[in-house]
Amino acid sequence: MGPQDGTAILPDVHWRTKDESRPGTGRPDVGPTWIDSGARLGDARLMRHVLLSVAALVAVPALLAADPLSDGDRQRVLAHFAMTDAWLASEIAGLTPAQQAWRPGPDAWSVTDVVEHLAVAEAQYWTQLQASLTQPLGQKSSVGDDRILWYGIDRTDRARTGEARVPTGRYASTAAALADFEKQRAVMREFARTTKEDLRGRVLKDSQMDVYQWLVMISAHSQRHILQVREIKAAPGFPAR
Repeated sequence: MGPQDGTAILPDVHWRTKDESRPGTGRPDVGPTWIDSGARLGDARLMRHVLLSVAALVAVPALLAADPLSDGDRQRVLAHFAMTDAWLASEIAGLTPAQQAWRPGPDAWSVTDVVEHLAVAEAQYWTQLQASLTQPLGQKSSVGDDRILWYGIDRTDRARTGEARVPTGRYASTAAALADFEKQRAVMREFARTTKEDLRGRVLKDSQMDVYQWLVMISAHSQRHILQVREIKAAPGFPAR
């Protein structure tokens, strides 16, 4: 186990996708096509067309203002966040300072390193998400949701993290790193709970996944590292209490 965070499908790999235009909305035609070969519609028919056209135009802003994130998607990402929030806290609860600082090998991470990495990485990933909300609408992910979820479970394929996310002892303690992690998580949970943004209709910058999948990926990334913490605790030589 080396200084790795297993980000095999995170933006470090720079997945790219083509922009795909979303089809037009087909707004109602309110022009001279109402005039049939020079013969005017009767007043009653003309008024009916006007009212229907106005009603359709008024409905367009309402449709655009609707919440594009389905209830199912919202519940799934909130449940995943709740799972990884509680799981990380429970995995490190009760560990002594010696246990938190212990490394299985010279280049391996300690529990403290893992939590520092998560605190730093999640802030950066949140910035990437916010920047991607300016991406044009009408794009489509080329990655299945199942792959995003599997990424959080399967640690057999690992990759070295970016230098900006390598643990360097930024925090005085594991508790301080965890506090920053939880503070950032609170921001993301509130965003997931309340956002009206079309997260499925935008692709993350320099990636093939959509912005909703990236939100799930942030939680799945922490799940990978929770499993890493468990590996550290199960490694030969882990200090006894």
